[in-house]
Amino acid sequence: MMSKSTRSASLLFLHAQTSMHPGSGTALGVVDLPIQRERHTQWPLVPASSLKGVLRDACRRRRGDKDEGLLAVFGPETAEADKHAGALAVTDARLLAFPVRSLKGVFAWVTCPAVLERLARDLALAGLEGMPGQPVQADPPVLAGSCLVEGGKMILEDEAYDVAQDTKLEAMRANLAGFIARQATTDEATIQSITARMAILHNDDFTHFVRHATEITARIGLDYETKTVKNGALFYQEFLPPETLFYTVVLAEEARRKGQKMTPSEVLEFVQNNLPPVLQIGGDETTGKGYCFANFWPAATHPAGGH
Repeated sequence: MMSKSTRSASLLFLHAQTSMHPGSGTALGVVDLPIQRERHTQWPLVPASSLKGVLRDACRRRRGDKDEGLLAVFGPETAEADKHAGALAVTDARLLAFPVRSLKGVFAWVTCPAVLERLARDLALAGLEGMPGQPVQADPPVLAGSCLVEGGKMILEDEAYDVAQDTKLEAMRANLAGFIARQATTDEATIQSITARMAILHNDDFTHFVRHATEITARIGLDYETKTVKNGALFYQEFLPPETLFYTVVLAEEARRKGQKMTPSEVLEFVQNNLPPVLQIGGDETTGKGYCFANFWPAATHPAGGH
């Protein structure tokens, strides 16, 4: 691992504004075009290679293909890849919270101890301050926030959960949810919603929802003359629902490009200052899929446009 003196780090939070399809290619199952998932957990992810390409393209649109800073940060084009490496490293975007239909509050953002433990570990990797409060227990009571209904239960989809009635546990949940909300977005109404409606489930229950509560959409191609489905043009595609939260660790080193000196902090600032607030990630851009609000934490020390 690089020492803190030779790198800078930040977390990039992604809040899906529309359905997302970080695809994994074709499959042999019922769903023809599934989303990408971790092998060991089956939790959705956005591959680091795809995400870094999105970041590069967003910066390229503002800076231009031949910008020295762009080439120093992301590396040269493939034809000149042997000249030097880029100065930016990006991890897979990891699932942080998943929206699930709720009897009260319309929907809840659900997370679990395994996700929060991973977030705490990634914060330590980035050299950032840890999450507030005590670590969540490995097998905690279910915490519901404002999604609690009468009888001390929370109803998600067709499942009922007994919720802990403890003011200290609720304060811990609210602190954790508030911390996540403030890093994930800058919109005050959304911060309040996430803080109030984030629920902590058991690891297995969380995994059940992220495996089985995604959107499955039938896609077709029409014959223009008959207005019927073309032969073989019906397929099923999986999407992550709007409001899904991801995060990725972004690590920066000194630029290696000859004649282009950039410190690790300047590399991070270059990316942050040249990214738009909304990124398009995954497939189906022309049908409005994959638009995510992107927020760096901590933010760049210089204002946007400072380069």
